[in-house]
Amino acid sequence: MTDAPTPHVFHATAATFEDTVISTSLETPILINFWAAGFEQCETLGPLLERLAADYNGAFLLAKVDVAQEQELASAFQIQSVPTVILVKGGQLVDGFPGALPEGQLKEFLTHHGIEPAPPMVEEEIVEVEAPPVDPHTEVMRLRKAIEAQPDTAELKLDLALVLLQTGATGEAEQLLDGLPANLATDDRTIKAHARLGFAALLKDAPPAEVLEAAINADPTDLRARHLLGVRRLVSGDAEAGLIQFIEMLQRDRAYANGLARKTLIDAFRVLEDEDLISRYRRKMSSLLLA
Repeated sequence: MTDAPTPHVFHATAATFEDTVISTSLETPILINFWAAGFEQCETLGPLLERLAADYNGAFLLAKVDVAQEQELASAFQIQSVPTVILVKGGQLVDGFPGALPEGQLKEFLTHHGIEPAPPMVEEEIVEVEAPPVDPHTEVMRLRKAIEAQPDTAELKLDLALVLLQTGATGEAEQLLDGLPANLATDDRTIKAHARLGFAALLKDAPPAEVLEAAINADPTDLRARHLLGVRRLVSGDAEAGLIQFIEMLQRDRAYANGLARKTLIDAFRVLEDEDLISRYRRKMSSLLLA
């Protein structure tokens, strides 16, 4: 006998019999399997009944009674041999049989008493609704009010600086970042924000992407154009396109502008969130530096 392998199988005892069998049978038919260890027919019938209980998806429940442990119940039901199966419906003992029946006869017994397999329960699919993106300008207003109420809360000022960067207000963001206390000045978010400010500053007077691309097409060794194009790609959200330009710079001249390509790659890694992308381009950078 297995040990209650499904939600539709349980052990019944004299102490729990009234609640778990008699009361429950008012709503769901219950088969009681009186069994004992060491009997071949019990070893055959028990697993079969448990499987049927699972297959019927709760159309009936199976209560297992070990007669060696529950002699009081065995005596009350006048069990003469094991296995013995008794059907309880509506709080009443309605039928039963001794011995082990084959599966076909067991199903006929259940059908005779109006017990048919129930459809499987289908768990309702939980659809996660993504929260709409927060408008950075609205968030700036919210954080300004929060800072008015709690002017000494430096965390709010960091949050405001990060949102201001999204709106392009780099000057105010930089002032807020520079005024943070030491514990937040070394925060990963602050370090990334400073790196973003550095990239934004580079683009202040930079030519548009089309002009930079034309310059590179005319002269692939124009590393200044590659650097600015890479920064534009990075800032616009095409991170890999930016990293490709920085790697190309490193490959062509690792010493250019006091190691600008390596420094820019390191700053880019601080800004980016995609760990797989960062890992791939860290390896590319290392292989070029160690070549």
